Amino acid sequence: MAKTPQGFFWYELMTSDMKSAEAFYSAVVGWRGEAFGGNAANYTVMNAADRGTAGIMPLPDEAKAMGAGPSWLGYIYAENVDTAADNVKKAGGAVYRAPSDIPEVGRFAVVADPQGATFMLMKPNGPEQPPVAPGTPGHIGWRELLAVDGKSAFDFYAGQFGWTKGDAMEMGAMGTYQLFATGKDPVGGIMTKPANIPQPYWLFYFTVPALDAAAAKVKQHGGQILFDPMEVPGGSWVLQGKDPQGAVFALTAAKR
Repeated sequence: MAKTPQGFFWYELMTSDMKSAEAFYSAVVGWRGEAFGGNAANYTVMNAADRGTAGIMPLPDEAKAMGAGPSWLGYIYAENVDTAADNVKKAGGAVYRAPSDIPEVGRFAVVADPQGATFMLMKPNGPEQPPVAPGTPGHIGWRELLAVDGKSAFDFYAGQFGWTKGDAMEMGAMGTYQLFATGKDPVGGIMTKPANIPQPYWLFYFTVPALDAAAAKVKQHGGQILFDPMEVPGGSWVLQGKDPQGAVFALTAAKR
């Protein structure tokens, strides 16, 4: 087990149309796009105020060859990426891209948990960013895994990264929704996916000031609302949507 819990710290959209995706999320979430290294064709950093919170890049050819479409992925911090990737494989997961260096950025690997949900490992260069207050617009407010089997999925991430259990909420036919923490407070949830969802995946909730206004912008800018705004325990409001290129995302706000 990791000595201290390690969680997601960066989020990345792999897409078929970077310019369209940048315009969409800028309108919906309020991000400001900035070309990384002066090359907008390869990577765009999406900023909340003066801080980068996510990136947009072209969908790699190797991902297309595997049948992957546009999607959001998250990076989990790893002090030693090579060891962490090896541990994922030993625990029954997969390594899709062996550890390698990104000049001036850090060392990373593309992996999947034993049930097939993809995520990244990375040790970034440079100092750690200070945490932001929960509910800050433009930042990621929640992380959710729709797993083949929620219980064993939690056990995998707890074993690899030191995550701890929060409350477990029973949702009737949808089963148990297990909160998890990478520090003092819960930062996400893990559940067994509905049968109509073919593959397990991580879903990320972007914080916006008010949900109805953001939902209107999703529609205005060519996206779809998959699940209408709903109130969740604790009083927040959430929705799930799909961007114009087909990547699934979610939004969260303190008010509707």
